[in-house]
Amino acid sequence: MSSESRRETAAKIRHLLDTDGPNIEAQARELNAGRVDATAAVEDYEALRSAARAIKEDAIANLPDLVDTVRDAVEANGGRVYVAEDAADANQYVQSVCADADAETVVKSKSMTTEEIEVNDALAAAGVDVYETDLGEFVIQLAEESPSHIVGPAMHKSREEIASLLNERFDPEEPLESAADMTAFVRDYLGERVREADVGMTGANFVAAESGSMALVTNEGNARKCAVTPETHVAVAGVEKLVPTVADLEPFVQLLSRAATGQAISQYVSVLTPPVDTPIPDFDADAFHPAADRDFHLVLLDNGRLDMREDEDLRETLYCVRCGACSNSCANFQQVGGHAFGGDTYSGGIATGWEAGIGGEDAAAEFNDLCTGCSRCVDACPVKIDIPWINTVVRDRLNRGADAGEFDALVEGLTQDDEPAGLDLQKRFFGNVDRVARLGSALAPVSNWLADLGPNRWFMERALGVDRRRDLPEFRRETFREWAANRTSATAAVESVDSRVVVYPDLYTNHVRTERGKATVRTLEALGCEVVVPPVRSSGRAPLSQGMIRTATDHAEAVVATLSEYVAEGYDVVVVEPSDLAMFEREYERLLDSESDALSSVTDRTYEVLEYVYGLVTQRDAPVDRLTGPGDGHAEAGPDAGGTAAGGRSGDHPGVVYHSHCQQRTLDLEAHTVAVLEQLGYDVATTDVECCGMAGSFGYKTDYYEVSMDVGEQLRGQLDADGNRDRVPVASGTSCLEQIESLIARRPTHPVRLIEPGDR
Repeated sequence: MSSESRRETAAKIRHLLDTDGPNIEAQARELNAGRVDATAAVEDYEALRSAARAIKEDAIANLPDLVDTVRDAVEANGGRVYVAEDAADANQYVQSVCADADAETVVKSKSMTTEEIEVNDALAAAGVDVYETDLGEFVIQLAEESPSHIVGPAMHKSREEIASLLNERFDPEEPLESAADMTAFVRDYLGERVREADVGMTGANFVAAESGSMALVTNEGNARKCAVTPETHVAVAGVEKLVPTVADLEPFVQLLSRAATGQAISQYVSVLTPPVDTPIPDFDADAFHPAADRDFHLVLLDNGRLDMREDEDLRETLYCVRCGACSNSCANFQQVGGHAFGGDTYSGGIATGWEAGIGGEDAAAEFNDLCTGCSRCVDACPVKIDIPWINTVVRDRLNRGADAGEFDALVEGLTQDDEPAGLDLQKRFFGNVDRVARLGSALAPVSNWLADLGPNRWFMERALGVDRRRDLPEFRRETFREWAANRTSATAAVESVDSRVVVYPDLYTNHVRTERGKATVRTLEALGCEVVVPPVRSSGRAPLSQGMIRTATDHAEAVVATLSEYVAEGYDVVVVEPSDLAMFEREYERLLDSESDALSSVTDRTYEVLEYVYGLVTQRDAPVDRLTGPGDGHAEAGPDAGGTAAGGRSGDHPGVVYHSHCQQRTLDLEAHTVAVLEQLGYDVATTDVECCGMAGSFGYKTDYYEVSMDVGEQLRGQLDADGNRDRVPVASGTSCLEQIESLIARRPTHPVRLIEPGDR
């Protein structure tokens, strides 16, 4: 990407941060909080998610058979099924249905699939007036805009903006101001359109193939009106909406509204088996026509879906139930909305899969990098789609489709990664940051001085898109591994503890934040562990974040080969950086053979540092009194790279405020850190912010610096809130520590530095 393109991207994002952002943020966070509360109240929620996913897996695997089954069921009931190859094919069929019905008007309920094929434009070109009957869709139609959210299409608009739009368009006798007044006005207006309509069009949340029954889930009841009021009903649904039977709807009905809006169930859940036997109302004659006159058409859309079914990396996209939970839970989406984080139709994390599947990878190129892989959406998705992996795969494919550049041969010679020519220089730089770190440490402190010079910062911003406003990491001359190799082990001889531990020297712990690595070694030795810090390759997190899958795989193979040898000799593996632990636990199964004995041996014996300390203390009776608590004299929080502590704590005020790394939360590891700190006497407050906004390389990039800092504002507010302002800020992740350092005056520290033995 050129510097000009980066400036354009940054300008667009800045605009949306100011316009769409405030409305999106408030509503998306409210919906996400509602989801958390609503799902927490469900017994066996994870079992429900697993059941729903299993149904979708089975349905997609047997999709051709389900298409045949639903065709037989609908036609036996008197309706018709048409499988459309693409958008043009689907629109042509809908136009023909309207022509046969001599239709002048069509009323529609909310449907992302009809948005995908742009059926409104196709019908308008055929002389048919189309009215959206969902309130949000109606607002978007009037504004001639695209939806900003899968569930809430007008989420980016304020009440005042909507009122202004309605008043300008309809000039009511009394200006519309309140939400109640606007809703009543639109309800009456659209009620007339429904009564007059010649054709009703809906989507379908699910279609049960065995009977042809459709589930329509809404909060406004408009879908049911569109389905049963006009004489002709056209339902347009992607083929992925098919499930085998009506009984299969049960887990989805329990999950969908909770995930989407935080409701136990939507206001209207209609299961119709069309053509329905409801009599057809004739409003002019104040009478009803027989149901036998009803005409029903089910249009099943392919438009790339059957190819997605054969793509092992994109196939999971077809499990999507269009709940929008991935958007609501995404910190970046909350700031900019779907007009930045989305394509022509779909928005949020899952948009990459949809847009790439129906329009090719290039359709996702403009917004794909807004997914930082933080994994918040993984727990939010009701059918357990690995959305970060889909985004990574598409990023990799975009990298491989890039044209070769003038200096590629030189760059490839310097970086020696496994990526093809044409890879964006910014991505190649961040993906090879392990080489940068090795060079930085070898030349430190001169390297740090040179990197921070004005001309060099200007060049890095211009050529690599590294924002000048972000402080660069300071490399340590002596790496963590070198320190460990040059010292004498201080393992305490504790008879009741017999543990041999490999401390994994992640990239930042080894080259930048070496003090947290040293603290980890001292802590484990104090608890009776024999500790080694072996030479081992970086985890591959950096290249994976840039979509450099082959390079990441090369790293993963090397890491597993090294660590598995230690595990075979009885060592446990302790990881300091949560994002690297997530690589071992999650991404390595994608990158490597998931059935590999070497991989399973490593993942089975790998722990986060405070998780491991918790296990030693609670399960192996390790001598916790050997660790340092707040009254022991040295628990003053300071930056991990050394320096003077700010806001130190003493025994009379042992307060810390702990921010857990996003991937640490996904792995359910926050509680271990809190438990250890509390057992040692710290008064621990925690943040409920799920993402700091830094997300590794993301916050360094000029395109996304403003988004990163805006996301961080929520964290800053909690760290500096009353009751937390005098506490030491503590965080487990590198990106979190760096973001906190840029947000507040107090310097944060890693929790292991609070507990390491006092004699250092």
